[in-house]
Amino acid sequence: MRRAVCSGSFDPVTLGHVDVFERASRMFDELIICVFRNIDKKGFFSVEERVRLIEEATAHLNNVRVTSFSSLITDFMVQQDAHIIVRGVRSVKDLEYEENEAYMIKHLNPEIDTVFLLTRPDLSYVSSSGVREVFRFGGSVHGLVPACVEQAMQDKKEK
Repeated sequence: MRRAVCSGSFDPVTLGHVDVFERASRMFDELIICVFRNIDKKGFFSVEERVRLIEEATAHLNNVRVTSFSSLITDFMVQQDAHIIVRGVRSVKDLEYEENEAYMIKHLNPEIDTVFLLTRPDLSYVSSSGVREVFRFGGSVHGLVPACVEQAMQDKKEK
């Protein structure tokens, strides 16, 4: 079985992320989406909320599983018997960062390879941090995030 992992903070998950998930799910038998649990940061959404929102946004993909982790990605991948990491890349800046990450992962575990998927041009400007900023200043996130995320953001605003 060809199993791949797509990890990140996904705070919040965007339509760009979902596009990468959809395309990666067609390339592999199973795609595991891992929400990284960074104990040093308080996210906009809790890790549990992010997992639930990604599950909802990817419910149409029958070979996708969503979970969270707080260890080295290489350790997680060994636990899952996965040898491929999928990374979405929006720009040259992203590629430079992800390239260094891929080399570090390869240093830690030579059996793991990284596959880069270019973001669709119409979504290349969308980032989680940009979505959070637009939302915090009262702008619309419609068309940037899945409907379930847009609703969850509105629900947080109303509390």
